[in-house]
Amino acid sequence: QVQLVESGGGLVQTGGSLRLSCAASTNIFSITVMGWYRQAPGKQRELVASITNSGNTNYADSVKARFAISRRTGANTVYLQMNSLRPEDTAVYYCNAKKLSVDYWGQGTQVTVSS
Repeated sequence: QVQLVESGGGLVQTGGSLRLSCAASTNIFSITVMGWYRQAPGKQRELVASITNSGNTNYADSVKARFAISRRTGANTVYLQMNSLRPEDTAVYYCNAKKLSVDYWGQGTQVTVSS
């Protein structure tokens, strides 16, 4: 089983930056894919960015060139650096880990971008 703990959300103005962190309870090299998803009120949860255990990254079109996913293997932590934030980025952000065909989720962290 994998436990995920997110941190770093908050309130920021348009154009600002935030960095989200997701600490995993296990060696992240044992996790096939780690990712960040978000869910805005009344909308479906959507993939924001992901990184495989080999380091390949993937981004939603809406965040390309603004967000960057990275990892610190020694700390078993994945980060999401979010720059040039927009009001439409407002959502609850969830960390996800896929291991042996099982999905694990963090509790979510709120990101609010004011206009």
